Amino acid sequence: MNQVPRAPQASRARTFVATLLLALLPVSFAVPVRLKVLPIALLFFYGIGLLIADREVRANYRAARAVVLACALSMLYAIGNSVGHRLGWTELDLPSHILAFLAIAAVFGRAIHVRWFWLGLSLGAAALGLVCIYQHYIQGAPRATGLDGADWGVIELAMFILVLSLSAVVQMLRPQLSWPERALHAACAVLGSFGALLTQSRGPLLAFAPVFLMVVLLHVVRTKQWRDALIVLGGAVAIAAVSVVFLRGEILQRFTAIGHEVTTYRADDSQGAVRERIEMWRVGTRAFMEHPLAGVGIDQFGAYTQTLVSKGLASESIAKYTHPHSEYLEAAACGGVPGLIVLLLLFGVPMVFFARRVFDPCDTAATTATIGLLTVSMYALCGFTDNVLYRPMPHSLFFFLTLGMAVLASRLQRERSLREVAPT
Repeated sequence: MNQVPRAPQASRARTFVATLLLALLPVSFAVPVRLKVLPIALLFFYGIGLLIADREVRANYRAARAVVLACALSMLYAIGNSVGHRLGWTELDLPSHILAFLAIAAVFGRAIHVRWFWLGLSLGAAALGLVCIYQHYIQGAPRATGLDGADWGVIELAMFILVLSLSAVVQMLRPQLSWPERALHAACAVLGSFGALLTQSRGPLLAFAPVFLMVVLLHVVRTKQWRDALIVLGGAVAIAAVSVVFLRGEILQRFTAIGHEVTTYRADDSQGAVRERIEMWRVGTRAFMEHPLAGVGIDQFGAYTQTLVSKGLASESIAKYTHPHSEYLEAAACGGVPGLIVLLLLFGVPMVFFARRVFDPCDTAATTATIGLLTVSMYALCGFTDNVLYRPMPHSLFFFLTLGMAVLASRLQRERSLREVAPT
């Protein structure tokens, strides 16, 4: 009886376990369970081991060095700013998480079951969407908050789910997949998107529209197939219309309130979500103008705001906020010009990296680059009106997908190049 050698068996087992952990990781970011540290730790040490022992993994990792360096710079600047302002270690808790994802990204430098991983992302969108549906329609919550949030976390939850839903849309459009598989991804995209709508978070929903159109347009340009794109666009319009009906116009009311609050904003009348944002942006701009070189310090916007409120220079309505509801103003106010440059590099470098690969001849590499591009694009757009990197859940998803897709795309491109130059 033929026996499978132990070495291939062990390799297949490692690939299966690594793929499973990678697929489960995004959903674990949104779950308030301490046990989620376990898969992160396992992948972290596995990634470190691969970087030390596997020459091919190191080569694939180096091929993504532009994105790796941009993410590492973000962490290093946070450390430098904290030390320069003599802040405590608490401010470095979140930036230090980047180190874990720098190591975990190396796992993508070795072969994994890519389709299983992408299926995990889609199922994650569906699971979180179902949670939002349950909270809104069964529990009666006005706005769904997910498993790991409260009213102040719905914005990040919506963006989180929409990123995973857009990944499902990418898979749904791939003609290489079977119809049952595409239908499963489509169902996941619908559930996730509808769940995100139930959070009634305006910023992520506004950002979703152009990124969704970008994904569809990239598909058309790359495959020259219009029919599937038109079906998806029609489905999206239908879902939006049904959502407005089922939500009894609540979303439309929130959107129509934007113009009214903007036109009626005054320094002595800053009550309301939009007016409070405008007031925070005014304070954030003032902080940047007063401290253009080093900012007020990482995570110190709240302390700066409370000082102005106590002096009567800012509205009391924003005293409760610790961030200015704009990732760009946060970087400028807390880090000065260098902090803003670091943030622009954090978004800009991966955008260029992925944009150069979305039309790769290899469908898997192009799909990987598209998912990386849509992730960074969603965060960059949402960052104009909300803070998107100040909580572990969205912070983890960004660095996990950005670094992971960069290394995966590099590996796929290198493997294709090696096959092309190999003697026949």
